[in-house]
Amino acid sequence: MTTADENIRPYRVDIPQADLDDLHARLDRTRWPDELPGVGWAYGVPGEYLRELVRYWRHEFDWRAAEARLNAWPQFTTTIDGATIHFAHVRSPEPDAVPLVITHGWPGSIAEFTEIAGPLSDPRAHGGDPADAFHLVIPGLPGFGLSGPTRQTGWEFKRIAAAFAELMRRLGYRRYGAQGGDWGAVVSRELGRTRPEEIIGVHLNLLPGGAATEEPDERAALSPAERDRAMASWRRTQAWERESIGYAAIQSTRPQTLAYALTDSPVGQLAWIVEKFKEWTDSRDRPEDAVDRDQLLTNVMLYWLTGTAGSSARIYYERAHADYWGRPPEPSTAPTALAVFPHDNFIPLRHIAERTNTIVRWTEYDRGGHFAAMEQPDLLVGDIRAFFRTLRQANGRR
Repeated sequence: MTTADENIRPYRVDIPQADLDDLHARLDRTRWPDELPGVGWAYGVPGEYLRELVRYWRHEFDWRAAEARLNAWPQFTTTIDGATIHFAHVRSPEPDAVPLVITHGWPGSIAEFTEIAGPLSDPRAHGGDPADAFHLVIPGLPGFGLSGPTRQTGWEFKRIAAAFAELMRRLGYRRYGAQGGDWGAVVSRELGRTRPEEIIGVHLNLLPGGAATEEPDERAALSPAERDRAMASWRRTQAWERESIGYAAIQSTRPQTLAYALTDSPVGQLAWIVEKFKEWTDSRDRPEDAVDRDQLLTNVMLYWLTGTAGSSARIYYERAHADYWGRPPEPSTAPTALAVFPHDNFIPLRHIAERTNTIVRWTEYDRGGHFAAMEQPDLLVGDIRAFFRTLRQANGRR
């Protein structure tokens, strides 16, 4: 029996014009800081680049077109564990499609997946094999965008995984796959670890806890090629901790203080996000080398229009203050695939990954970065299809 609290309610994105007018007025009144000449991205987002991006955002970006694109998906909300969960539910026309829950991370959103949802749910219409079809469930993380803000403490990844398992139950899916990157990878892996009877397989484009640590004795036992990769992984991890971890330190300790600035200033919110799209993608001079500008701004808008800069940041605080913080990942028996994109934050190592994961597919690509669904949608779609195809075959399905 479904209770009133378990109701699934249709949803359509429909932002009031007054909110867009307010955004435009704030952009027109931006108070710009000074900056040092000739330093590029070393100190943060360059003013010349950001001014040009803000000009485009203010005068050329079409939110209504972006809104219509999102509304092409059937969308819903439901209440789980006291939180509103917004999600798209894109059912395949193929009757034997495999259910798949796809989860984004920070600073992402469901808008990341607009290029891959069609090919995954309806491969026949996109030149693919209809046997590779998926019924897609694309939820927003609690506290993020249209799933926010949260009203309680404690929304860390284990609680989110439990909420998403409940969402899949309400939708009638008893066996399904999970896919994700960034926080979505952490949530997807947790689903596979804790619900092996429900999860068919876990496909990741980031591996939690898979990078190198400083263990010289262990590296000595590796082959020369593996040793070189381990050293590269260690160097990238060290560079991350030296140059790139500031955002996470703030969000893990004082997300509320940060929220005042980002909720009041659209340019502040834009800069906070766009920096990561530059640093974490396969880009050269600007994020648009790797991702579509309108798709990037749609993603930013989902934070700005919902005022969820602070509540989305709280996932870092909750993880850092959970009783499991600092412990190694708990082992998972779920069949797991990893698609490795070379410009992601960390270089994963298979011998480390296999300590706590049941790795059945490991594919390394020569291009792409952290936001794989936006940067290399064809590669990501192909990898997801190939992984679940093997699982279908193993279970006697075509």
